[in-house]
Amino acid sequence: MATTLKGSGQKFIARNRAPRVQIEYDVEIYGAERKIQLPFVMGVMADLAGKSAEPQPDVSERKFMDIDIDNFDERMKSIQPRAAFQVPNTLTGEGNLNVDVTFESIDDFSPATVARKVGALNELLEARTQLANLLTYMDGKAGAEELIGKVLKNPALMNALAAAPNPDAASKGDGASPGADESEADPAAK
Repeated sequence: MATTLKGSGQKFIARNRAPRVQIEYDVEIYGAERKIQLPFVMGVMADLAGKSAEPQPDVSERKFMDIDIDNFDERMKSIQPRAAFQVPNTLTGEGNLNVDVTFESIDDFSPATVARKVGALNELLEARTQLANLLTYMDGKAGAEELIGKVLKNPALMNALAAAPNPDAASKGDGASPGADESEADPAAK
């Protein structure tokens, strides 16, 4: 259905949803009084770079940029806002923890992404993710739950498991080249 509007789209919006700010003034043109409406344009000045690693030009030399939902990530990548500060280290209770985070998209503000960019928090996030994966894997497997409970109650068994070589690393390479003959890789076989 094609509709034709009398006037512009701006007038249609004004009729159906009036803007909150309307600036108009009366002017007399050739003896007739008319109302002239001024467009409302707003500029926001902000130093969005934070503690930028690169020196920023003076505020008087900077140019206005249009930022909207469509180009937000692109603008973030070009500005590269950075936050660098120290916080008390509540993980170990010793000293301060250095935080140095550069944001390149709106997704970088999520708690998980910020945690990935801070070394000590990244380790905790990885451990949490692995535990969540383990919990998902064990769901409904009573034997696995009993085995994990037994390991957690026995410190000697936990230490033995921690000292054991990683099965993934052992299967990826044990020093022999993939095409080598087994008799060459094992001197006892000769």
